Amino acid sequence: MDGHPAIERHGLIGDLQTAALVADDGTIDWFCSPRFDSPSMFASLLDEERGGRFRIAPEAEGCVSRQLYLPGTAVLITRFMAPDGVGEVIDFMPVQDGPATERHLLVRIVRVVRGRMRFAVECAPAFDYGRRTHTTEVTENGVAFRGTGGALNLSIVRRPEEEPADDTRLRVDGRGGVRAVVTASAGQAGGVVLETAPDGPPARWEPEQVLEALDRTRNLWRNWIGRSSYRGRWREMVERSAMTLKLMTYAPTGALVAAPTAGLPELVGGERNWDYRFTWVRDASFSVRALLGLGFEREAEAFLKWLGERVREAGERSSPLQIMYRIDGSADLAEQELGHLAGYLGSRPVRIGNGAAAQRQLDIYGEALDAVHLADAHGLRVPHDGWTHLRRIVDWLTRHWDQRDAGLWETRGGPQDFTYGRVMSWVALDRAIRISQRRGLPADLTAWTRARDAVYEQVMSRGWSDDRAAFVQHYDGTVLDASLLYMPAVGFIPPDDPRWASTLRAMDRELVSDSLVYRYDPAASPDGLRGSEGTFSMCTFWYVNALADSGRLEEARLTFEKMLTYGNHLGLYAEEIGPTGRQLGNFPQAFSHLALITAAVDLDRRLDLEAARPA
Repeated sequence: MDGHPAIERHGLIGDLQTAALVADDGTIDWFCSPRFDSPSMFASLLDEERGGRFRIAPEAEGCVSRQLYLPGTAVLITRFMAPDGVGEVIDFMPVQDGPATERHLLVRIVRVVRGRMRFAVECAPAFDYGRRTHTTEVTENGVAFRGTGGALNLSIVRRPEEEPADDTRLRVDGRGGVRAVVTASAGQAGGVVLETAPDGPPARWEPEQVLEALDRTRNLWRNWIGRSSYRGRWREMVERSAMTLKLMTYAPTGALVAAPTAGLPELVGGERNWDYRFTWVRDASFSVRALLGLGFEREAEAFLKWLGERVREAGERSSPLQIMYRIDGSADLAEQELGHLAGYLGSRPVRIGNGAAAQRQLDIYGEALDAVHLADAHGLRVPHDGWTHLRRIVDWLTRHWDQRDAGLWETRGGPQDFTYGRVMSWVALDRAIRISQRRGLPADLTAWTRARDAVYEQVMSRGWSDDRAAFVQHYDGTVLDASLLYMPAVGFIPPDDPRWASTLRAMDRELVSDSLVYRYDPAASPDGLRGSEGTFSMCTFWYVNALADSGRLEEARLTFEKMLTYGNHLGLYAEEIGPTGRQLGNFPQAFSHLALITAAVDLDRRLDLEAARPA
């Protein structure tokens, strides 16, 4: 892989304000601070030479590595096995479940469990995506990295009476990084603590301190996942997905990032390399269904408050919602290219920011209102001020739903009349009407109902192709689109309707490859970008739901079980699966894990109902 570990060879750790990727060779090759969307400090995943990295690994021939999470936690263990010994690196970040802070801790415990091992420790930060220089100073307790792009302390974990042997002393290399070698025998443990935005030189950390932090972090995660109400057939995978989503949630605001990474390609060597470290109204709205399905009402409520603020801002301006925002709710996501970075396996350009933020995507109102409607049904009611602002958004939609947009997939080939966008506009209007009627809330129900019915009639007449005997991607084409798998899930069409049955059969033939599902065919429907892509993991999970809805329960279960084999060794999913089964795109991706949870919960329910039927 030319120095780049495969995308799927990573685990995720975090503290609910930022996160890091740890490869199974012991390298932290992606870490941004103080927030998910801050400039990187380690980014060798995108450029081995310029990106910066933090590696702890044995210096041993024939060493084999394995990764696992400490069960029920976000504590990651990377084990190294060699003929002369077995050692492990335990990585975690103490949780910052409070106000935003620039100070974060990343703890790396090193211990030997059998025999004797020699570990190399290499820490070479590259501030601001490698665009800034820094100074490196070795101190009594570690290393101080200081630059205009940030500051880091690397503290050594050891007892006060311990003095480092000559070969374990940290030495500065020619590029501002440090290296040391540590030899340990069975039963011995040590480690390092990385601290961002420190207020002084590296502090002395003793083993008891890091073990206490490990215990607190472990217990916090186990207590959190213990609140899950899911007791179904795929509990381990569902709980891992839930913890992954939690790791991608910015605690100070409740916002969920689409992924904690930027620039990982949908096609290796191609240009489909986007920055996903922001909050999409669509993705995060889907999270409400997944979280409520597992009993995590507090997390769903936190996001709804974040969404409520965006609705208030838009309502006060009588303007539409932006499709995505930064995790603090700000709207500036100017896109730029980092021309100095080589990109993952030469996949350029590497982009930060996201120009799609300026697109019109009408489906977001459907996802948002569906989330609000579902939360309302769970007792999370919309307050008066919130309903006032929401009404303005719905009133705006009644006047603007019949516009071309960029669609769910954020194509850059020009606006179209996307069928999915119209379907979700229908959902937005339908759910707003239901909330108003259920709660007796004031609304222009006549206008809302007239618009909802007009959307329905238009989709049925223009979104349906007699030639294809299927619903199609947009009104001016005949291309199939996997986003329409969601039509029966939102109640737009019954799953036994002949039109839907015919559409699903067409997707079976053209978009499904051994249970994996493509979004659409870019060659048949140009999206303004070069190259192809892999199958889309979220769409595969939606396909599971569609099969189950249509009574094809055994096929749904087999498809779901097969899809679970495409997760990585830790149960994590990127955005896409390539032709060889490798994962592609930003990693891990919230969409994939949200859809996994929803599919598992729905499939469990249907299988239980089937089992309860009299023979």
